[in-house]
Amino acid sequence: MNFTRWSARLPGTQRRAAARTDHTVTSDRRGEGSVPAARAEQLTDEPPMVPAVDDLPVREVLDRVPALVALVHGPDQRIAYVNDAYAAAFGTRPLGAPAREALPELDELGLLPLLDQVLRSGKPRTLKSRKAPGGRSYTFTCTPVAESADSAEGGVLIFATDVTDHAEAAERLRASERRQRETAVTLQRSLLPQELEEPDDLRIAATYQPGGTEAAVGGDWYDVITLGGGRTALVIGDVMGRGVRAAAVMGQLRTAVRAYARLDLPPHEVLQLLDGLATEIDANQIATCVYAIFDPNEGRLVYASAGHLPILVRDETGTVQRADEPTGPPLGTGGWIHASGSIPLSPGSTAVLYTDGLVERRDEDLDEGIASLERALAGATGTPQVVCDRLVRSLGVTADHDDDVAVLVLQHPARSGPSGDLFRNAALELLGGVEAAPRARAFASGVLTSWRFPTELHDLGVLAASELVANSLQHGTPPMRLRLRRTDRRLIVEVTDGDDHLPRRRRAEPADESGRGIAIVATIASNWGSRRTPGGGKAVWCEFVLPKTAPA
Repeated sequence: MNFTRWSARLPGTQRRAAARTDHTVTSDRRGEGSVPAARAEQLTDEPPMVPAVDDLPVREVLDRVPALVALVHGPDQRIAYVNDAYAAAFGTRPLGAPAREALPELDELGLLPLLDQVLRSGKPRTLKSRKAPGGRSYTFTCTPVAESADSAEGGVLIFATDVTDHAEAAERLRASERRQRETAVTLQRSLLPQELEEPDDLRIAATYQPGGTEAAVGGDWYDVITLGGGRTALVIGDVMGRGVRAAAVMGQLRTAVRAYARLDLPPHEVLQLLDGLATEIDANQIATCVYAIFDPNEGRLVYASAGHLPILVRDETGTVQRADEPTGPPLGTGGWIHASGSIPLSPGSTAVLYTDGLVERRDEDLDEGIASLERALAGATGTPQVVCDRLVRSLGVTADHDDDVAVLVLQHPARSGPSGDLFRNAALELLGGVEAAPRARAFASGVLTSWRFPTELHDLGVLAASELVANSLQHGTPPMRLRLRRTDRRLIVEVTDGDDHLPRRRRAEPADESGRGIAIVATIASNWGSRRTPGGGKAVWCEFVLPKTAPA
């Protein structure tokens, strides 16, 4: 800008202002004793007049502003002007050349179509924080201009502000948020099972999808726990809220569930224990949970729910059923007596356990979301992982989903042919008496022989059956049942009776005539355990891992 030209106008302006001031100041306003010197001082104190905008040399002003300025004219957008800052950033540009040829940087930034829009609409447009060739970032504002009010042709004034520092700071912030989120998700996933346990009679898959984009972990969790004797516990839960506190409560509840599961209690008793613990952990943190047990001998899921969404089961025909009763309040409320329910899980069936993030939407009733999941499950076939992925897609869960989603899918396969021969059951009812033990041994020997087990495994199975029946005869009450079950991985021997006192392994003294049966079973078997059964009885079981070369 030529400040000399601007300054040259100011004295004349000030003189005209001073003359006007001189005419308006009267002797009465000057007061008595006024002297010319006083008048001169008064004139000097008057504020100088600011020049009008029309008096400013606009080109010189634009040449000196630090922002990038360019002017294109006409429908073919010919260059009419670029200022010094623009030339310094992108190089000098030939006047009169079309912008598409002479301003390639605008073409790379996608600005040329915007110039057309501004020229047609007569409205300014802004393009924020675009990285230009050379690595600098600019915010572009395109404003329509006309030579005169009645001019048919116009142009576009391009004004670009360097926002590189802001853009780089924003990118650093986004990168930091991404790292924090990745750390949070890693923490969340570390609290979930790294690998799901693989029961003999179920095929299972699970997925966890963190919600939102902020670095806040959620409280959704799931678990699969093999209980022994062919039974499996399945768990899913949701600690409300987000953040480290929710994740910490979730981690403690998941650990507690695994510990309580080892007691092999009914589902409602596990939730009863968990309810008291949740109150101690954090009385202000609400959590929901479903704990279910699958017993292949019964072909049913026995479950208890603490305020959680219902399990859905799709049978072999495609019919979907809800396991929605009974449902108690969330964990941590205290004072509630939970109850267990059951739902069939026959061969060929698929069950789904899930958290509310899968079905809950702000603009939709929760029942509608569950109904949508039912429809999706009715048509979902394939492996558990395929079903899991399909349900997540069908319910519209994406990376931008605003809530955590956990899904656990389990299938009870329908087996036939050679595969079916690897899964067999045999049971014998025993009424007691001196003939019960010999009958049990003969039955076990015949069944294991028909299953063509190796001699060593056959003999161990018969010995285990004999000892468990003898223990039941001595310490239990009728009715008694011996059940033998084989899977593709193990042999399970189980005896049930009508007494609910659970046996324990103890050290027998040399002079003792009893007390060695459970010790013998624990020594020869891969695993053993006991549990109370509905109706006041108990079940004592042991299992043997099959050799990999065992014939069918």
